[in-house]
Amino acid sequence: MINIRRSNDRGHAQHGWLESYHTFSFANYHDPKFNGFRDLLVINDDRVQPGQGFGKHGHRDMEIITYMVEGELEHKDSMGTGSVIRPGDIQRMSAGKGVQHSEFNHSKDKPLHLLQIWITPAKEGDQPSYEEKKFTAEEKKNRLKLIVSPTGEDGSVTIHQNAKLYSGLLDEGKEVDHQLAPGRHAWVQVIKGALDLNGESLMAGDGAAISETGALNFVARENTEVLLFDLA
Repeated sequence: MINIRRSNDRGHAQHGWLESYHTFSFANYHDPKFNGFRDLLVINDDRVQPGQGFGKHGHRDMEIITYMVEGELEHKDSMGTGSVIRPGDIQRMSAGKGVQHSEFNHSKDKPLHLLQIWITPAKEGDQPSYEEKKFTAEEKKNRLKLIVSPTGEDGSVTIHQNAKLYSGLLDEGKEVDHQLAPGRHAWVQVIKGALDLNGESLMAGDGAAISETGALNFVARENTEVLLFDLA
């Protein structure tokens, strides 16, 4: 069963310095049909103006993944971590029992495009932690590359939940498959381009919830960037 979430149906917030599209209920946007999916709670498609960003604020008991699309993000947190991440970099911050951080567009003249992803942790009250890794375009070319997992397998970033995240950069006409284990579910999010998922057409910004379907088939109708969440 595939339930499609069209890009134009997402929540939308325009704050001047920030334009954000919410796949799931977030902040002042509420959609009772899309209050997350399994342990996946938030996918915010954010565009931040040059030199602007999110001032110091707090989180707790959340696995926060930042997926870079374009630009440079400057991150600082109360654990003493400071870095600038760029496309290809994956950042994971486990908020645990509490952490403060800030995020700004590092560039003074170029926009920033990122996806901020929240996944609920397996248990609450852990020590906060941070991890980032770089995955080259070649590693993701015409395949689904594992970038986040609970065990850190295949060089992935480690998450404190029974969830995996794959990233693919598919050339037009290329086809890839993914097999869900029995009892597993999936969320697919198209970042750029267009593809067919088990014969269903998805465009940039579209998402899809998949349950009771083991075999997933992706066929790129143009050059496409896509995320696949494999969830319990």
